[in-house]
Amino acid sequence: MTNPTDVLICGAGAAGLTLAIDLARRGVSFRLIEKMEGPFSGSRGKGLQPRSLEIFEDLGILDRLAAVGNEYPPQRTHHADGGHQDSPMMEHREPIPSEPYRNPLMVPQFLTEAVMRDRLAELGGKVEFGRELTRFTQDDDGVSCTLRTASGEETVRAQYLVGTDGGRSFVRQSLSIDFPGNTLGIRAVVADLLLEGLSRDAWHRFNEGSMADQISLCPLAGTDLFQLQAPVPMEGDIDLTVQGLAAMIAARTKRTDIVVRDVLWASAYQMNARLADRYRVDRVFLAGDAAHIHPPTGGQGLNTSVQDSYNLGWKLAAVLRGAPDALLATYEEERRPIAAEMLGLSTRLLDAANRGDMRRGREVHQLDLGYAGSSLALQSKRENGVLAGDRAPDAPICGAAGQLSRLFELFKGAHWTLLGYNARGAVAARADLHIHRIGAEFTDEAEHLKDAYGVASGEWVLVRPDGYVGAVVSDGELAALGRYMSGVGLDA
Repeated sequence: MTNPTDVLICGAGAAGLTLAIDLARRGVSFRLIEKMEGPFSGSRGKGLQPRSLEIFEDLGILDRLAAVGNEYPPQRTHHADGGHQDSPMMEHREPIPSEPYRNPLMVPQFLTEAVMRDRLAELGGKVEFGRELTRFTQDDDGVSCTLRTASGEETVRAQYLVGTDGGRSFVRQSLSIDFPGNTLGIRAVVADLLLEGLSRDAWHRFNEGSMADQISLCPLAGTDLFQLQAPVPMEGDIDLTVQGLAAMIAARTKRTDIVVRDVLWASAYQMNARLADRYRVDRVFLAGDAAHIHPPTGGQGLNTSVQDSYNLGWKLAAVLRGAPDALLATYEEERRPIAAEMLGLSTRLLDAANRGDMRRGREVHQLDLGYAGSSLALQSKRENGVLAGDRAPDAPICGAAGQLSRLFELFKGAHWTLLGYNARGAVAARADLHIHRIGAEFTDEAEHLKDAYGVASGEWVLVRPDGYVGAVVSDGELAALGRYMSGVGLDA
């Protein structure tokens, strides 16, 4: 018997969970399968960047993540003479009206994914653990997939298949998509430990700048654990037991007061920077680590993966409802260049880290990334302000009835948003489009919106479901805006 669904998602990490949550809130039928028997238990990725925090606000989980997470502690560099020096990992930046989240949030990956699974359950979805995709074929109408389960084989017929199954992606390999890049010549250990002897007020670093001896121990927010990170020789077995990691810590810190009580998860891995040649073959897509793998520096991997799915989800839903298939071509067009840029950044930060420079700036926050050259960007000529393809800024606004609100509240949900700034033109209502007039329905008394967007009276800003500007036009260009909206599946 073949079981039908609209979308089969293969791999239940952060990318797969993001896509599942987004499809669930859009009413798209899907299945999310994971070959492991249970959730991933490690903290491989622990940094949530400001742009991802904006996404998680939209998905309804930001407060839960903030409740279990925390800002990054200062780094404490320990010296051979027993002294130490504290310094910030990054400059703390206060929120501004256009950017409500300006500092990364530390949340261990297993806690992030647990929060996401809970949100998915609230929306009626779940992860199907212990189901492994073993083969698939596609035709003009869909994808036929075979799953291995504890009770035998199962066949699933899906309109689309999305591989979010990690760096060794079965989906990518089955499609014979090349995964070029570099093995960076660095092997490292990452482990989650219960230990005594170190304070939890700092990220402890020893022997910075020495690839042979450096080691760091970071307290993991929301837990009693520390994350160990250390380079190790390229060849040979690494002892990842309590005794083995305790010996490594003692040898590299020259301290006997650090006691390892337990190892909850540990891995030795080679760092890679790789990017898939393609993100799509007909009805099959790649997202997350299946499409790109990063060195851990800068905390870009998980965040880039989440944003892949955030870009793909609304497009899949729109095409399933009848939007032109060309909309799906913009997924690779928009996301692959972003991954290439983030791979370059992660590699540069790795080189800096090897020299002992762990400082991070705005470049890791992903707030300045966008799709300016996308075929989905429509705008009249403008020299200043937000352009089509840019991230849509936040701004405080006041409703005509006196209630305070924010643009992000207007954007929140599965719809498009059209803002008219003191605009006079008429725009017909469309399904999945929310229209708001600034200057009538809402006021911009402090001109935060005007400053953030650079809009003039009579201009309209169309914001996509993923929080990027789709179009900026004037009252006189509403016919072009109407054609644009029809092309992305917004029915008149």
